Amino acid sequence: MLARMAEPIVVRSVTIPEADLSWRFSRSSGPGGQSVNTTDSRVELVFDLAGSTAFSPLLHRRAMERLADRMVDGTVVVVASENRSQLRNRDAARQRLAEILTEATAPPPRKRRPTKPSKSAQARRMDEKTRRGVIKRLRRDTSD
Repeated sequence: MLARMAEPIVVRSVTIPEADLSWRFSRSSGPGGQSVNTTDSRVELVFDLAGSTAFSPLLHRRAMERLADRMVDGTVVVVASENRSQLRNRDAARQRLAEILTEATAPPPRKRRPTKPSKSAQARRMDEKTRRGVIKRLRRDTSD
């Protein structure tokens, strides 16, 4: 039987080296029948972001700032236990880590350029307000 090679984790054209990742396995809770008590299908993927040199200094700084509240001692931990198979949970953890790092290294959004509504848009708005006011005034009960 051929061993399946694990997909490398690629974030913004940067491949994270396998040496920066560490895996922990434990028994998963939840459904799974008899095998759930005997197989270590729960997967924890630990990525040492602080010690990694895979990212450029800019991306590294961005990721460290954005993931500061999620990290413990400079490491990012991703847990997957939704599948009964350890292999599927490994793939899910890899994919989740890639998504987290892609989002954390994204460039900041562009600054909003403040704009003003045009004179005609302001006039349309005021006309509509006047029309609504007339409609509401006509609804009032005038009998005193």
